[in-house]
Amino acid sequence: MANYVEVEQAIGMSGLRVVLSPGVPGPWSEAAKGILYVKQLPYVKVRQELGGENLPLLRWTAQTTAPVFVYENERPRSLWNDQLYLAERLAPDPPLIPQKLEERALMFGLANELCGENGFGWSRRLMLLHATLSDPNAPEAAKSSASLLGRKYGYSPALAEAAPSRVVEILRAFRSQLESQRKNGSKFLIGRRLSALDIYWAAFAALIEPLPDDLCRMSSGFRRMYTCKDPLITAEAVPELMAHRDFIYHEFLELPVDL
Repeated sequence: MANYVEVEQAIGMSGLRVVLSPGVPGPWSEAAKGILYVKQLPYVKVRQELGGENLPLLRWTAQTTAPVFVYENERPRSLWNDQLYLAERLAPDPPLIPQKLEERALMFGLANELCGENGFGWSRRLMLLHATLSDPNAPEAAKSSASLLGRKYGYSPALAEAAPSRVVEILRAFRSQLESQRKNGSKFLIGRRLSALDIYWAAFAALIEPLPDDLCRMSSGFRRMYTCKDPLITAEAVPELMAHRDFIYHEFLELPVDL
């Protein structure tokens, strides 16, 4: 387990501090850690209590989720794209945002389909919440936690039931993009080199099929929860997409995943 400092201690520190949830393999956090690893940016890990009140974090960053980047006395950054821009500024090399406008627009558009509101990660989260909230045999503690998260992320049965179709649509777009890149002789999702989009896909693919135990220290509960059993989604998560996830982790990201 990695070393974490508490929020109160982190507030008085300098440099880059990153708020994370220990032991929780959230794709937004794993992607953020992957970006920092590729750029070799040093940072301090700050503890967020999953499901807790996190009042010191609320006072510090005006919100209670993870990940959050706080650099020196600058504003906290809790959005994935703000975090990426900060990392690019602090460590321009290697660049993870394409220079060409067309590639840059495509990368941010597809990344938003993974990371943004109503995107892949958001939709899979609604599906996970729905599985608990619609189960009459689910423990009350689990339902209470799911209800809290549901209020935070706009859960409704109708949205959750529509989520699988949205996930399928996004997977088809990534499959098409990967096939197009392969035909053009590229191993990456955008252009001819690693971009943030490759890292985002590698991290978010865990919401279909997590990396094996020897590569990702994940609790059995999270592993069961993350593993997707929807046949329409698993049919679209073709071997080529999952192989791209494996390629990015093995060639560019830290293993085993440090929770």
